[in-house]
Amino acid sequence: MGEKIITPYDEITYEIIGCAIKLHRELGPGHRENIDQKGLEASSEEAHLSYEPQKMYEVYDDPLTAHLIGFYIPDFVIEPKIIVEIKALNGLDNSHVAQVIGYLVITGCPVGLLLNFGERSLRYKRILPPSNVVEHQINHQWLFVPDWLRDQNKGLL
Repeated sequence: MGEKIITPYDEITYEIIGCAIKLHRELGPGHRENIDQKGLEASSEEAHLSYEPQKMYEVYDDPLTAHLIGFYIPDFVIEPKIIVEIKALNGLDNSHVAQVIGYLVITGCPVGLLLNFGERSLRYKRILPPSNVVEHQINHQWLFVPDWLRDQNKGLL
């Protein structure tokens, strides 16, 4: 524990973190998450990073039945390898890390960044996917279920 893990994505994750630090210095803490997200979009464009905001990923209850139960919607997928999740909170906890891990499992992306703009200094965590993806549990707290799917699934869940 505490040992630095080097990945092929370090350069791009450092660039993203640099954009986030610059944005946080300009705006400061205390903004709503959507303000930070719009600012990070602009910073990513300035840095010539390709990104897709709020991409919806289908989540199934079981790979065998392929029963759609909802969607995970990470804040960004950058260079389409890095999941970026933005928070504007007083602090982060394990549920936020679990959210990013869930996104990594569903998307197959190799690295996630959890960025918290809500503290005095930008806080960030680089997160790698779990070694045993099969044991990953769907986190219903972060699952988006549109009304049409909720109606379609009544009685099935």
